Amino acid sequence: ANSLKRVNTVHQLAVLITPGVSQPMRQQLAKVFNVVKEVDVLDSGDEANLALIARPELGVTFTKLHCWNLTQFSKCVFLDADVLVVQNCDELFEREELSAAPDVGWPDCFNSGVFVFVPSKDTFKALIDCALSQGSFDGGDQGLLNIFFKDWPTKDIKKHLPFIYNMVSTASYSYL
Repeated sequence: ANSLKRVNTVHQLAVLITPGVSQPMRQQLAKVFNVVKEVDVLDSGDEANLALIARPELGVTFTKLHCWNLTQFSKCVFLDADVLVVQNCDELFEREELSAAPDVGWPDCFNSGVFVFVPSKDTFKALIDCALSQGSFDGGDQGLLNIFFKDWPTKDIKKHLPFIYNMVSTASYSYL
C-alpha cells in the first residue's frame, strides 16, 4: 500500500486478510487501506502439481480468488503482496478483465501477480467450480486462472500487459 500511495494512486486500496492476522496488525492495515476484508483460506490441496514446481506453499494462493467478491467495486487491479509499485499505474483501470502480463517462464500464460478484474460473485463461483472440476496445472492460483481465462494468449492482445508489470528482482540485462 505504501508504494501505491507514494506514486499518488487515486483509487481506493483494499486488502484481503485471513483469520490468522492479529488484531494489532488489522489495526495497522486499517490505517493504510480503505477496505480490510477477512476471507477464509482457500487451498488447492494439489500436492502432486505443487511438487512439480517444487513450491508446496503455493496451494494457499487460491485464497486470492476471494478478490472477485469485492463487489462494492466495479473494477479492480489485483497486486500480490510482494509487488513493489515504482510508478503510478492507475492506467490499469482502463484495461479490461482479464488483463495481465505474460509469465517470465511460460509466456503463453499470464502471471497472476498483477491483473485487472471485474468483481463478480458469479465469476467467483465459476472459478471455484473450475477448481473442483479441472484443478490447476501448477497447483496454485496462476494455473487455475490460466485454465479459466484460457483465451488470454490468443483472443485479445490488448489484454496483454507489458512485461514491466511482471519484473522479478533477479532480472538483469547485460551487453557485450
